[in-house]
Amino acid sequence: MMRTEMRSTHRTQSRVAVSSALTLGRKHRSDYWLLILCAILLSTGLILVYAIGPALSAAHHVSSGFYLHKQLIAIALSLVAFLITSQVPLQWWKQAYKPLLIAAGLATLLALVLPVNPDYPAHRWVRLGSFSFQSVEVLKFAVMVWLAGFLSQRIKESSITDTNQTLKPILIALGAIGFVVAGIQSDLGSTGVMVAMMTTMAFVAGLPMKRILLITAIIGAGLVLAISATPYRRARLQTYLHPEANCQTTGYQACQALIAVGTGGIVGLGLGSSVQAYGYLPEAANDSIFAIYAEKFGFIGSILLLAVFVAFFARMKSIAERLPDDFSRLLVIGVLSWLSVQSLINIGAMIGLLPLKGITLPFISYGGTSVVFVAAAIGLVFQCSQYAAYSVPRIAEGRNFRDNTLRSRAERA
Repeated sequence: MMRTEMRSTHRTQSRVAVSSALTLGRKHRSDYWLLILCAILLSTGLILVYAIGPALSAAHHVSSGFYLHKQLIAIALSLVAFLITSQVPLQWWKQAYKPLLIAAGLATLLALVLPVNPDYPAHRWVRLGSFSFQSVEVLKFAVMVWLAGFLSQRIKESSITDTNQTLKPILIALGAIGFVVAGIQSDLGSTGVMVAMMTTMAFVAGLPMKRILLITAIIGAGLVLAISATPYRRARLQTYLHPEANCQTTGYQACQALIAVGTGGIVGLGLGSSVQAYGYLPEAANDSIFAIYAEKFGFIGSILLLAVFVAFFARMKSIAERLPDDFSRLLVIGVLSWLSVQSLINIGAMIGLLPLKGITLPFISYGGTSVVFVAAAIGLVFQCSQYAAYSVPRIAEGRNFRDNTLRSRAERA
């Protein structure tokens, strides 16, 4: 009898402990390993921009230090963005989704109505004099913050499985993103990243698998329609399937990227040696930066870079599993899926595993907008890490595939 009472008491105490861990955030030391890995990736990108800067400057008839100086400015702005998002309380971000969505909408509208650069005819950039930024990066950040708050509220109200309250708004948002970003701006790569981010967040929040499959089916149908209705996308698909047959036309960038990766061999040509950066490989500092990296540092260097990315993503996953509330957990999951899918698309395209999508490699690619908003997203993760439990052994254990949650059997008891 005594043993039964002791077991019952212990079980009750366990439930209380788990409940406290999930509802009371105890602020402590942040995860500085996250910052160290970010610094390694940012430094790698800066070194690459420095190494290929002279070649790019000669091709575009600008000063030799032009690209390096612009990247340093972008990194300085990214530090400001990081400090802002890491210090402004999470509760403020949860309530600020409307201004963020309005800002993203205005940025997208400006990109659609302002004149385009003849070299980049798609309506993706807001250009005001010498200042410019890519509107879709603002949209990624705003949608992630909105969806984390939206899904956490649905979880709180126990309506995550409700079609009208949960599934319908998500489908409307996906449809709007597909129409504007993929349809009007012709940016299928960024659309894919946002769709993957939103679907992953919904899955983790507990949206039933039937609804996840429904979303997947709708996205698949939209993807087929987007490719079949657009000649250049059909050409890209053919290039992906048979790159060697179109090396002088539509497959030029894909073929040159493979040449760069193959030229690197085992140890690479070295930091000061590159052939493809001198006008052969298009977008050498942006979309094709991984191919340039592989050319310079070879197979071994590429494996090391991938290991840093994997460690970085694993760190975010660890933080998400130990967070005490749904909003912060979903925020970190959003950042993790955003950056990991974008990295996968970029690297996969450079080694011929995926079609070219014209999307940057986080931290590594040259470009101010991407660096700033990635840093802003990492600032949120860094702030969330202050509230991650040091050790809650079963918080992320025993994932139930039926209800799609990150919570443990102990919590569900």
